[in-house]
Amino acid sequence: MPETELLRRTFKVTGSDFDRAGEVSTEVKSLLIEIGVDSTSARRVARASFEAEMNQVMYADKGTVELIVTDSEVQMTFQDEGQGIEDIELAMQPGYSTSTDWMRAMGFGLGMGLPNIKEISDEFHIESTPGEGTLLKFTVKMDSA
Repeated sequence: MPETELLRRTFKVTGSDFDRAGEVSTEVKSLLIEIGVDSTSARRVARASFEAEMNQVMYADKGTVELIVTDSEVQMTFQDEGQGIEDIELAMQPGYSTSTDWMRAMGFGLGMGLPNIKEISDEFHIESTPGEGTLLKFTVKMDSA
């Protein structure tokens, strides 16, 4: 039986806008609950989304976030223009971070974002070009599916 698309939404993220950081992931969670996604799946998506959104805020000039919800899964795509990731394998190591002292002083950049997203999601894909930007996609399968 073909998937039914329940929701599609695109958001913009502005690099270095810490005042609005987290707004996209908060709105995503609200939208998921509103359309009846089970709370466990909605929380998983919100956690992974927050980590990816913060990476865009901290390391990119600008980014977009695409949310697609079907009757069995939530897919999110984060595309940004920014510094990119020099070594993805290294960046996936828990605790590895290129954050500044200022970011760490605010409680961000502890090097757990990408590993957390991978652990939380059912499917995970990342590609990056240094000096251009990063594409990150993840999927969370709904508990009720």
